[in-house]
Amino acid sequence: MGFDEKVGNATENTAGKMKEGVGRATDNERLEAEGRTEQTGANLKQAVEKIKDAFKS
Repeated sequence: MGFDEKVGNATENTAGKMKEGVGRATDNERLEAEGRTEQTGANLKQAVEKIKDAFKS
């Protein structure tokens, strides 16, 4: 996995956590759900990159 991809996935995950936290604090269910979705997307991207790396070896 390239460094840029790692940083991008980490950034997306962090942004999702922030959105989820703000949504929870403001009782905004839509924002909270968006945050969870972003985190899931970032985690899936990381998993795909790890699989790709495993096959490169």
